[in-house]
Amino acid sequence: MISLPSIARSARRVTAPAALTLAACAPQTSIPATAVPPTGKALAAACDGRTGWSDPAPPAKIFGNSYYVGTCGITVILIDAPGGLVLIDGATGEAVPSILANIRALGFDPKNIRTLLATHEHYDHVGGLKALQDATGAKVFARREAVAPLRSGEADAIDPQRGAIPPFKGVTVSGELHDGEALPIADIDLTPHATPGHTPGSTSWTWKSCEGAVCRTIAYVDSLSAVSADDYRFSDHPDYVAMMRATFTKVAALPCDILVTPHPSASDLFARLADRPEVTVSQCREYAFGAARRLDERLAKEKAAK
Repeated sequence: MISLPSIARSARRVTAPAALTLAACAPQTSIPATAVPPTGKALAAACDGRTGWSDPAPPAKIFGNSYYVGTCGITVILIDAPGGLVLIDGATGEAVPSILANIRALGFDPKNIRTLLATHEHYDHVGGLKALQDATGAKVFARREAVAPLRSGEADAIDPQRGAIPPFKGVTVSGELHDGEALPIADIDLTPHATPGHTPGSTSWTWKSCEGAVCRTIAYVDSLSAVSADDYRFSDHPDYVAMMRATFTKVAALPCDILVTPHPSASDLFARLADRPEVTVSQCREYAFGAARRLDERLAKEKAAK
């Protein structure tokens, strides 16, 4: 059972390490008239019945300066930020051409991507990160727990899915991020939140996105599912389970006007984008409650199988 804190935790803005200094670049704040209209309805229609990790999908606007540029099965987010474009996640290696095409279709130049970030260090979400880094010259930043897997391309030794998830091409990581410390990008308050569980390095992201005077907090919350290799039992790892439960409580308290998840199906994302994403303060709480319930079901199943 999740106990919600009485006061939501707010991100702390701190001085960034030297490695995180972002190159100056004029932001591209609007889509050129020649670009493809990024409609959520087109995305939902194109992916109807298609959920493959690498299935190409058209781009779509989420809100303000934030866009969906991923595949039918995997989310990749583009943020038109002051100082240069930011890309969160890279899907699979096979998906990279369609990701780059989506960025161009929106009227942006992939060479203006300055920062590459990630939710968690599994092939379906970061398998394309190396190719994207090579194509853009952007720098990768990650929390300490994710750095070694991102560099090696191998899952962490305590990752429940180690041995069941394919390896990926490792990337060059330029610097470490810290929980709750906003990146040195003006105006958007782009903040990493440590949400370990699906992997030890799992990271969720919040930032401010505006359309004129109307601003929303987008919460790109990492996967919370208790998924594992066949021979892994969560009940044999009580410390890991406790870490996951702490993450559920944390996610439930995140600022969360618009919820986005690494697997769009996990939050019915396409259907919500088709009608413009509603602002519902309970989205992150419901997502966390659902994950907690499924973890309890998994533990009960393991107990019954003993």
